Amino acid sequence: MLMTIAEKRSTLQLSRLERLMDVVFALVIWRLFTFLPDLKTGADNWGSVADLLIQEWDSFFFVLLAVIIVIIYWSQNNSLLGNLKSTNAVHTAISIFQLIFVLIFLYAINAGIHLGSGSDSRLFESITAMLVGVFAWIAWYYAMQKAHLLDPELSQEEAELIAQRNLAEPITAAMTIPFAFAGPYVWELSWFLYPFIKRYFSKANKQQPAEN
Repeated sequence: MLMTIAEKRSTLQLSRLERLMDVVFALVIWRLFTFLPDLKTGADNWGSVADLLIQEWDSFFFVLLAVIIVIIYWSQNNSLLGNLKSTNAVHTAISIFQLIFVLIFLYAINAGIHLGSGSDSRLFESITAMLVGVFAWIAWYYAMQKAHLLDPELSQEEAELIAQRNLAEPITAAMTIPFAFAGPYVWELSWFLYPFIKRYFSKANKQQPAEN
């Protein structure tokens, strides 16, 4: 069956959206690495690489955690877009709002580094990370309501399972919010709830067909 001009345009728009999101996520990951300790500024304090790693281990851990969070959202984004055949103006706008919150998340991390890692900066980071996941889920939910955006090989039941499975990311970020007031280390460790939450939703997805 031949595609109409409108369908060709929406498919092309999806391809352009994917490229845009890939570029933004890649730039954010690169920018995160620039938050590592400045070797020139701290050269007088470190006599070796071992000194650098020992004295600044928390900075390395914090940046690594941020990179992992961004990669998780990037992978989620690729998975969701990979199950679409096209996009439209509304879906694209929602996805761009998601990108805006990716950039605000980066800004929140930068603010925490320069203004100090207080409970307010940790709260800012948790909320912005949560909103990245929320807008990813909203974009997918919208696509579900517009069946012509989904891959034709994807059933409505499979689309609903994907939506459920991708709640793990924003829920994890939301669960870190109270830990923002418990100190930096407790807050950072709270992000490692993610594998357990993801596993819970994956198990729920496997059990659901059997229950139906």
